[in-house]
Amino acid sequence: MADSTGEFAFIDWLRRRTPVAGRTLIGPGDDAALLDWAGGANCIATTDMLLEGSCFILADAGPRRVGRKAMSVNLSDIAAMAGRPIAALVSVGLPRHGGRALAEELYLGMREVADAFDTAIVGGDTNSWDGPLVVSVTILGEATPRGVVRRSGARPGDWLMVTGPLGGSILGKHLDFTPRVREALQLHEAAPLRAMIDVSDGLAADVNHICEESGGGAVLYAEAIPITDAARGMNDGRSPLEHALGDGEDFELVFAVAPEDGCKLVDTQPVAGVTLTKIGEFVVEKGLWLDENGIRRTLAPNGYVHAID
Repeated sequence: MADSTGEFAFIDWLRRRTPVAGRTLIGPGDDAALLDWAGGANCIATTDMLLEGSCFILADAGPRRVGRKAMSVNLSDIAAMAGRPIAALVSVGLPRHGGRALAEELYLGMREVADAFDTAIVGGDTNSWDGPLVVSVTILGEATPRGVVRRSGARPGDWLMVTGPLGGSILGKHLDFTPRVREALQLHEAAPLRAMIDVSDGLAADVNHICEESGGGAVLYAEAIPITDAARGMNDGRSPLEHALGDGEDFELVFAVAPEDGCKLVDTQPVAGVTLTKIGEFVVEKGLWLDENGIRRTLAPNGYVHAID
């Protein structure tokens, strides 16, 4: 029986009541929406909200790093669609005391990332209240001539590949990562990408999103999954593989390609700065499996889920 609680159950509820119509080409359920814009262009739109105490600890991270993360997580969604970011709108809920200095540092952190990706900060909204810091960023982008890459195009036999190692992001990467915007555009030029997602919730959970949208399943090969040194060094009773499968906030890209294109990508490694790795295959049967030492078992799509009762 499907879980009727949590973030994704609510998203499913929304999707059933939000038909794609008119100038909306892609609605809720992907990494970003796609709109039919004036003049024949397509506009990519995405938004993400960060909450103090859930997405960051302000006293530990500092406002400038929080600002960088707030911009980066949204750029990562644009990357997952293989789009180009254009402009950002920022809304903040600031504490009543000390909010001005905090806002300035947040802005400077956001500008560092936005400028690096030629993304203009064009407006937003500023409020104050008695609660903790809240930051919401919306990014508008454009599709390349090859179009956007969705979660729904994987086919049986396709290779599942990843752009980098996974796990242990809580030790710093969740704040200090570089969104894979450039890498996504290079991949989009190098091979026909059939499906793609960024690893925000966790590898198992995000591959499962591709499976659900594409109408099939996937097998992940445990020995092939690249794991960060941070995950290997953690001592909390969970294995490095468990961290790689479920930690989330790695913000690497997982994508599906035809086997012949996967072979070409592995052989040529056309994207500078990353190592493209095959970590699994898409299959006809619905579900998710882990192949470890030749033994295949069902894999739960574990990852981070916001609780919504």
